[in-house]
Amino acid sequence: MADNRKYYYLKLKESYFDEDAIVLLESMQDGVLYSNILLKLYLKSLKNGGKLQLDENIPYTAQMIATITRQQVGTVERALQIFMKLGLVEPLQNGALYMSNIELLIGQSSTEGERKRRARRALQGQAALPEAVADKCPPYAADICPPERELEIEKEKEKEIDIELEIKREGGIKPGQTARAPFGRYKNVFLSEKELAELQTELPGKWEYYIDRLSGYIASSGKKYKNHAATIRRWAADDEAKKAPKQKIPDYSYREGESL
Repeated sequence: MADNRKYYYLKLKESYFDEDAIVLLESMQDGVLYSNILLKLYLKSLKNGGKLQLDENIPYTAQMIATITRQQVGTVERALQIFMKLGLVEPLQNGALYMSNIELLIGQSSTEGERKRRARRALQGQAALPEAVADKCPPYAADICPPERELEIEKEKEKEIDIELEIKREGGIKPGQTARAPFGRYKNVFLSEKELAELQTELPGKWEYYIDRLSGYIASSGKKYKNHAATIRRWAADDEAKKAPKQKIPDYSYREGESL
């Protein structure tokens, strides 16, 4: 007898935990706990196309989510507020919550025809995607129009290409320069072999600290620097200046009877 059941699974990219939203989430107090809740919600929403609901008419409440994730209600409520601020979760008109990036994470064992029918149903129903996307694939053209999920994947590929181009610009080779390689926890500090060797000589025992410090600051703030080696040197010099003892102002006062 054929097995007609559908099997869903979560597909995480190798860089999932390096994405800005996840890095910021896990840097918060109880952030690792919130990250665990997020993954559980992704899994719970798989069979409903990203919607958190018990069935078509009953959306999950904070109390229900607390039960299925085995967490306190207050913890779940705080986590949901943070997810919404980071754009990881969106509320739908029927009161359900939609996991924003789920279409890029869903894996399903099904045929090509089933994928197209599922995409058509999603476009015809109350999908949380913009109407402009739905208008691109009318029901009568479902067989010749790419599934909505494939459109989202194409957008993600374009985004990854943009990121790669940005990395190439950050660490790119200019005339008279050698190639820069990525360093730091988030691989966003770019240094040439010469620059790295100079920092190791100038900051023995400290160069790794400053590289990781700069890497974390860039990841959390989004700020960009023209020269990462120069920035590290400036930070190190500022730190040394703070440690230096302040010079005392000469005392020119005198007591009565003393000569000047």
